Amino acid sequence: MRTILVSGASGIVGYGTLRSLRRSGLDLRLIGTSMYDDSVAPAFCDIFEQAPPTSDPGYLDWLLATLRRHRVDMVIPGIEIDMYAWVEQVPQIEATGARILQNDIALIHLCKDKWAFFENLAAAGIACAIDSTLDADFPALRERFGLPFLLKPRRGFGSKGIVRVDSQATFDLHRGYIGATLMSQPIVGNDDEEFTTSAFCDGRGGLYASMTLRRKLSRDGFTDRAEVVSTEPFMEAMLALCRHFRPHGPTNLQFRSSAQGVKLLEINPRISSSTSIRSAFGYNESAMAVTYFLEGQAPVQPPIRHGRAVRYTDDHIFYDEGLHR
Repeated sequence: MRTILVSGASGIVGYGTLRSLRRSGLDLRLIGTSMYDDSVAPAFCDIFEQAPPTSDPGYLDWLLATLRRHRVDMVIPGIEIDMYAWVEQVPQIEATGARILQNDIALIHLCKDKWAFFENLAAAGIACAIDSTLDADFPALRERFGLPFLLKPRRGFGSKGIVRVDSQATFDLHRGYIGATLMSQPIVGNDDEEFTTSAFCDGRGGLYASMTLRRKLSRDGFTDRAEVVSTEPFMEAMLALCRHFRPHGPTNLQFRSSAQGVKLLEINPRISSSTSIRSAFGYNESAMAVTYFLEGQAPVQPPIRHGRAVRYTDDHIFYDEGLHR
């Protein structure tokens, strides 16, 4: 039996990963962690551990002690702050005997800043890059991108903090943040042509398996509704990105289809926030990660069922005498 710890288990990536691992049928002991003591996380794991905030000075000592106490084989970040924090502490974490599910370190650092990521894409001449700038001249931006256009946070995730600029007045409210925290982009395609692809990459410029969903976003920026579609229209762009960045393991690529072709919104070098949806259709990237990194078993493209998924609010009841399933 392998012991897997998933952080951020109260969030959609964390408990989605735990649900996918449970669905896999692998012989696993699942540990979920969260800083919240009243979340749904205990419903999806065998052992729940309340964690201090990742920014807490005592967090690393707590994490190392927890990994040793439970003899954890693999630790999976379920929130971005952990992905970025753990990459700075790899030797200490892996000295406990736990393997971090971690993508290419250079790609993780690059994805932290969307402007640096765009500069890298542009310098490589990759066709799916979306034109971006730190220019703060409204007439020039209007001429270049048309109206409306976007101001996008250089750091962040889940479409949070994006400003739709449709006038000089809106632009002026945010002008002072352009460059330091915001960048400008045109609006590419439309909300009905947004796609999220998960690829399991080999670290050498290729990939083992992939799955694509056409999606609609919730107000929190996560997939709210999804439909299984073919990955073929995105394969050329994906392979170009894989050859350039050499991602390793589960990698999420978000695209829009437009009159100018497939365009990349961003890469998330981690398990997808729609991972539980994917596993229900046959693509279990969490289980693939466990068998690949711990057992040396290379993934193969699984058969994907077709259909659609809708997320909704549900209740999970915890009775005083124990967990009610």
